[in-house]
Amino acid sequence: MSMVCRSTILQQQFNRVGRVEHGSVALPGVIRSGSIGTESLSMGSMPSAQQQITMGQMHRGHMPPLSSAQQALMGTINTSMQAVQKAQIDLGEVDNLPPLGQDMASKVWIQNKMDESKHEIHSQVDAITAGTASVVNLTAGDPIDTDYTAVGCAITTISSNLTEMSKGVKLLAALMEDDVGGGNDLMKAARTLAGAVSDLLKAVEPASGEPRQTVLTAAGSIGQASGDLLRQIGENETDERFQDVLMNLAKAVANAAAMLVLKAKNVAQVAEDTVLQNRVIAAATQCALSTSQLVACAKVVSPTISSPVCQEQLIEAGKLVDRSVESCVQACLSATEDGELLKQVSAAASVVSQALEDLLQHVRQYTARGEPIGRYDQATDTIMTVTESIFCSMGDAGEMVRQARVLAQATSDLVNAMRSDAEAEVDVDNSKKLLAAAKLLADATARMVEAAKGAAAYPENEDQQQRLREAAEGLRVATNAAAQNAIKKKLINRLENAAKQAAAAATQTIAAAQNAAASNKNTAAHQQLVQSCKAVADHIPQLVQGVRGSQAKPEDPSAQLALIIASQNFLQPGSKMVTSAKSSVPTVADQAAAMQLGQCAKNLATCLAELRMSVQTAHEACGPMEIDSALTAVQTLRSELQDAKLAAINTQLKPLPGETLEKCAQDLGSTSKSVGSSMAQLLTCAAQGNEHYTGIAARETAQALRTLAQAARGVAASTTDPKAAAAMLDSARDVMDGSALLIHEAKQALISQGDADSQQRLAQVAKAVSHSLNNCVNCLPGQKDVDMALKSIGEASKKLLIETIPPASKTFQEAQSELNQTAAGLNQSAGDVVHASRGSSRQLAAASGKFSEDFDEFLDAGIEMAGHTQTDDQVQVIGNLKNISMASSKLLLAAKSLSVDPAAANAKNLLAAAARAVTDSINQLITLCTQQAPGQKECDNALRELEAVRGLLDNPNEPVSDLSYFDCIESVMENSKVLGESMAGISQNCKTGDASHTHDAIAEAAQLMKEAVDDIMVTLNDAATEVGMVGGMVESIAEAITKVDEGTPPEPEGSFVDYQTNMVRYSKAIAVTAQEMMTKSVTCPDDLGALASQVTVDYGQLAVQGRLAARTAEPEEIGLQIKSRVQELGHGCIYLVQKAGALQITPSDGYTKRELIECARAVTEKVSLVLSALQAGNKGTQACITAASAVSGIIADLDTTIMFASAGTLNAENDESFADHRENILKTAKALVEDTKMLVSGAASAPDRLAQAAQSSAKTITQLTDVVKLGAASIGSDDPETQVVLINAVKDVAKALAELISATKCASGKAADDPSMFQLKSAAKVMVTNVTSLLKTVKAVEDEATRGTRALEATIECIKQEMTLFQSKDAPNKTTTPEEFIRMTKGITMATAKAVAAGNSARQEDIIHTANISRKAISDMLTTCKQAAHHSEVSEEVKNRALLYGAECTSGYIDLLEQVLMVLQRPTTEQKQQLAACSKRVAGAVTELIQSAEAMKGSEWVDPEDPTVIAETELLGAAASIEAAAKKLEQLKPRAKPKQADETLNFEEQILEAAKSIAAATSALVKSASAAQRELVAQGKVGLIPANAVDDGQWSQGLISAARMVAAATSNLCEAANASVQGQASEEKLISSAKQVAASTAQLLVACKVKADQDSEAMRRLQVLRHVRDRLIAGNAVKKASDNLVRAAQKAAFDKTDEDNVVVKTKFVGGIAQIIAAQEEMLRKERELEEARKKLAQIRQQQYKFLPSELREDDN
Repeated sequence: MSMVCRSTILQQQFNRVGRVEHGSVALPGVIRSGSIGTESLSMGSMPSAQQQITMGQMHRGHMPPLSSAQQALMGTINTSMQAVQKAQIDLGEVDNLPPLGQDMASKVWIQNKMDESKHEIHSQVDAITAGTASVVNLTAGDPIDTDYTAVGCAITTISSNLTEMSKGVKLLAALMEDDVGGGNDLMKAARTLAGAVSDLLKAVEPASGEPRQTVLTAAGSIGQASGDLLRQIGENETDERFQDVLMNLAKAVANAAAMLVLKAKNVAQVAEDTVLQNRVIAAATQCALSTSQLVACAKVVSPTISSPVCQEQLIEAGKLVDRSVESCVQACLSATEDGELLKQVSAAASVVSQALEDLLQHVRQYTARGEPIGRYDQATDTIMTVTESIFCSMGDAGEMVRQARVLAQATSDLVNAMRSDAEAEVDVDNSKKLLAAAKLLADATARMVEAAKGAAAYPENEDQQQRLREAAEGLRVATNAAAQNAIKKKLINRLENAAKQAAAAATQTIAAAQNAAASNKNTAAHQQLVQSCKAVADHIPQLVQGVRGSQAKPEDPSAQLALIIASQNFLQPGSKMVTSAKSSVPTVADQAAAMQLGQCAKNLATCLAELRMSVQTAHEACGPMEIDSALTAVQTLRSELQDAKLAAINTQLKPLPGETLEKCAQDLGSTSKSVGSSMAQLLTCAAQGNEHYTGIAARETAQALRTLAQAARGVAASTTDPKAAAAMLDSARDVMDGSALLIHEAKQALISQGDADSQQRLAQVAKAVSHSLNNCVNCLPGQKDVDMALKSIGEASKKLLIETIPPASKTFQEAQSELNQTAAGLNQSAGDVVHASRGSSRQLAAASGKFSEDFDEFLDAGIEMAGHTQTDDQVQVIGNLKNISMASSKLLLAAKSLSVDPAAANAKNLLAAAARAVTDSINQLITLCTQQAPGQKECDNALRELEAVRGLLDNPNEPVSDLSYFDCIESVMENSKVLGESMAGISQNCKTGDASHTHDAIAEAAQLMKEAVDDIMVTLNDAATEVGMVGGMVESIAEAITKVDEGTPPEPEGSFVDYQTNMVRYSKAIAVTAQEMMTKSVTCPDDLGALASQVTVDYGQLAVQGRLAARTAEPEEIGLQIKSRVQELGHGCIYLVQKAGALQITPSDGYTKRELIECARAVTEKVSLVLSALQAGNKGTQACITAASAVSGIIADLDTTIMFASAGTLNAENDESFADHRENILKTAKALVEDTKMLVSGAASAPDRLAQAAQSSAKTITQLTDVVKLGAASIGSDDPETQVVLINAVKDVAKALAELISATKCASGKAADDPSMFQLKSAAKVMVTNVTSLLKTVKAVEDEATRGTRALEATIECIKQEMTLFQSKDAPNKTTTPEEFIRMTKGITMATAKAVAAGNSARQEDIIHTANISRKAISDMLTTCKQAAHHSEVSEEVKNRALLYGAECTSGYIDLLEQVLMVLQRPTTEQKQQLAACSKRVAGAVTELIQSAEAMKGSEWVDPEDPTVIAETELLGAAASIEAAAKKLEQLKPRAKPKQADETLNFEEQILEAAKSIAAATSALVKSASAAQRELVAQGKVGLIPANAVDDGQWSQGLISAARMVAAATSNLCEAANASVQGQASEEKLISSAKQVAASTAQLLVACKVKADQDSEAMRRLQVLRHVRDRLIAGNAVKKASDNLVRAAQKAAFDKTDEDNVVVKTKFVGGIAQIIAAQEEMLRKERELEEARKKLAQIRQQQYKFLPSELREDDN
């Protein structure tokens, strides 16, 4: 006997090392029956074979217990399985629909319902396939690493969408034609899909132990079933060929991966290390698995690849393959050094990479919204984009010419396409139109080419650039005219896609909200979410109908407008639902359901942002067509009503599903008011001649009329009276006729504005429509009954008009009793009317009839009672009866109004007031007629009042007054007191308390709660930013985008220029941050969170300013363009922030890095578009802003030059004298004066002239500063004070020009008597004064006898100007600390002493030195004084005191300098004695300033500690930082070039060499400064103990901060050099970094020279600064050379016929082996560098603490 058992199991195993568990191995035995039960003993024969075969299962005997996450997933799967089973049962039979009519409205309803159901089913199938793909992706790896919450979320998405889908399928099956069996086939396909989902859920159960292939097979079945279902409903819109290509590309990836696995296997075979060998095998296995799952994912999402969520899942699967390939290659590299094998692996990896890239590129092509529309699409896109680039490149002729070449090619392509179409056109007229448009375009192109040639020939000529810009604008206009239809089609197509995705995302969110309902613990949040879901659900049908209508009639403007309107209406409820959903996520206990809701809300927010952009651009392209479209819509409604009347006559009119008489009646009543208000707006706008708002009013009128017509049809179909139905439809048709005529007349009124006849006709038609509308409302059930009751009351009240009251027929007691009874009955009936007005129309009809009968009886009783009274009292009785009649009529009218529109504002309050008026008037009559015991009538009145108000308590949710909640509480408390006091007279047992003292406690607790919530929100946002969670930032930007377009902005306080200036500032800040993010994505991804947060803040400010700028821009089109550009930038910022968050989570993901860099570039481009729009708003002021920015940079550059001059390092580059530059300076200064005149006159002239003046002045001041700097350098470093005087003079001119440009900008376009014009004149005077001062200074430079005096005069004038700025009300841009303020006052003391000494000595050298330090000391003091005084924590009293003594100190110092000037002119003893008195005044003011500064700190004030001992540590640390940066630079190499270009273009080596030299020089500089500091301590010039802590501390702090600045600047320079050579930063950033190093090194040198001996060794070493400066000159030379070469290259590019582009193609895993090797090398070097840095820091710390100073000197 032989038994053979075979078992083949292929299952990926994940082994983990666990902990040892103690236990007994002896387990109790279990006796079980055999496989075939109990057997009988048989002898002499062989028993049957006993065997058991198990297939498709793995052994589960040793599976570990489920984790808590797996158990939670099991719960989710079980719940989902129940939902799937319920859906399968539901799909057993179709819905039962009520019988539907055959009229036009019924057919439209059926078609719309089918379209909506198909859309919902499609979106739900999309979600099911995406969820399936997500399950496949998430369950691919090790079970321990699986995110089971995310798996649960995907499963919840599948089951919840299947549940909702089953409802839609049942409805659609009922609506489909049964004769072709479509409904049955649809139900069968849906059941198949449900079965496939059930199989998947079973396969992914953690305890099932199913092999991986089972999961993939089940997923594939879902994909197949989804495709079948979509084919059944005719929604398989994806091209079959596209799907075939997709699957073939996925298989190509699989084949390439199989080859890679084979190559990895070869490596594993030769690996000697077992661990490395196993690693290769594991990596190859993972590679194969990830590839098979990519193929499975492609199968699943192929039928629904149009959905973004499905595309996202496929891309995610591709990324998993990418990572597994990279891991496989790395494992191979570690396992062997066999070059041939590694080469094979690398080649195979490249093939996988290429196949994967092809697959993803195929998906991206579909993402780009299908094929281009028409033949003109690409060319028009290029033309629009390139013309924008030309506008933004003004000032750079080379770039403009290069773009013009691209533009010429694009227009040539477009012209050829149009001519080709014209030749093929059959219609002669169309052919002629095409040829005419082509000729127009060709002519515009020729003009643009000529202008480009002119700009290329004269690149510095601004007029040529302006001509090119104008030619490009003309070409853009011609393109718009020629290709208008193509552009509009594209935009409408984009809108259709955006609307479709938004509707799908909303459907998903609603499904997720319903699924999360069971586990939402916050009832209020859930209720809010339910309400917002209902609102969105009401809007989804219109959006779907809009999309279908536009697709069915692509040329119909009405269909396009309907889509635009539906999209606009969808945005607000959609945004509210996003907010509600996000608020509900934290309150949902089920993690999977919460995650699903959060993801759906996020997806919906993204779709809404795209919809908002699409609808805005589409609306702009389609132009004003609302009036004609509204007219067509109203005429269609009239036809539908006529058709409905014919059906009603034949008793074939049926109510639509969901329609009831009450609902339709309420809809008609409420809509009648909407129609009335929109018509009133239509009349107003048409009378004013405002076409835009007339169109909007016409559109709103048509929308309201549609609802009215539907409601009227519903009322007619639901009523049983044929006459009533016909009357309702006739009256509604009359409303449509009148409305159509009204819209037509409104259109005519716009055409013939001011025509009296037209206006009169408009008013008459409006009156007729209003009458028709009232008739329509009066046809409602119940309304006629109320009208009859009103008529009855009117008829009965005529009895009161008789002159003589008939004699009484009853006794007084009988009349009194009857009056009381009828009064009670009437009062009761009034309450019934109030109650019935909230109920059905039948109830109101009955209540109003009863009320009129009771009124008649009460009136008779009242007249009878009047017969028993005296003549005088009879008049009062009759008067009261008339009041009751009037109050009763008002009650019925209020009840009628409320029943028509229950939601009308204040209607319920009016009804309650009318009911009270009836009761009060009855009481007045009874009081008059009743002669009984005192108090009884009051009790009766009170009882009637209580009876009247008792009904209010039956409806506690309905408001009866306009009081707020707390007002109501206050009223209850007050009335409770009155009630208590009143009841006390009857019973002493009721007393009330006063609870008002609790209000303060509640308010305080609420405030504390609010602060706590604010704090935790700040903390959470900060924490989220650090770990890459950017949802809050994205939401903030999206909210800011929404607010740009939201309603009417508040009345602007400023002008367009103010908002334009702010927008430029924030836009540029965003661009700078985006550039920084590009750099940090490579060097330090951890910093991206803070930068993204900065982008968010800046965009929020930009959006606010953009909204106001758009409001104040003229014409209106400019405002709309600004809004559009700001919103586009916002979307770019959202993408950038999202990519920053993604990169923070996975810093090594190269794919995400590339995406971030692309997003950052896109943001930069969109910033330029915003600036372009602003320039269009006011070209002149935009040029002023640009010029002001340039002048600001010049002033900063001059400050750096002054520091170099003060340090004695400003030398001429060759042997030249000041005389060589004098004439050039004078000539340029005079040119600047002419520019100033043009600038001042330009404020009142055209924007073009102002722009030209601003550009010219900026250019001239640049030239002037250059020649003055050359002149100052030619004086020589031996006379630094004169150099500083000269540079200060030109700096004064630059500052005056900046103020003048600002004043010009503010005065642009203003009236002559506007205050800004006076400011302009004042600024112009200052400018002339400063230029004159410069000219005098230039002439006095070589005159040693007068140059000191001239310098002092210039300083006095400068200080006076600073004083004017100080005393202005403008708040400073930033604040500072009191300590910094005190430090700045010390400079005043020193300068005062120098001034007194200079006055006594009267030497020109001393005077010049005094002039220079006085200028800086006063300027610094005034700046810090204002900044410290405006600190938020400084009280108003202290602020005013500081500002007062700041001005007093400055005024005293001016007097001191003027006294010095008098001493120079008349050096007498008396004059010199006056110097002491002046200096005392200054000293007194300084004392007051210091006391003010101390008061700013309050009781916390302490003197700053002596920081001298910290200085060396800081300096050494700075030097170490610079050395580390320099070492990092040594590792850098220029980026590899894909194609070797001309050697003259190879600047990267020069950049790196210059940067290395700067780093080395600054390192030596800081070390020398450290030595200088120690030398000063040794010499006793700086104390080791804080004896002179204030003075030395100030110096040491300056040294420390300067060292820190040098270190930071050098580090920035290294980063910029690194990023520049890698192509991720601009040369501008590099030059900016180099200038930063220049400024900081100069500052450090000045700090060191304050106390040092000039001949010491340390100071000689400090002359290394000269090398730094030389290196910086070299760096600027590199930039200058590169600029020249680029300009030449751009010029040559235009004339070159075939442009040979050098393209760098980025692969998904391209060149993987080389990249890995480079990364490995980089990581190793960085690790070594980090270790060396730590070691060096430790050595330096120990050295500083323990080594004697002698050894430290030697070391340095």
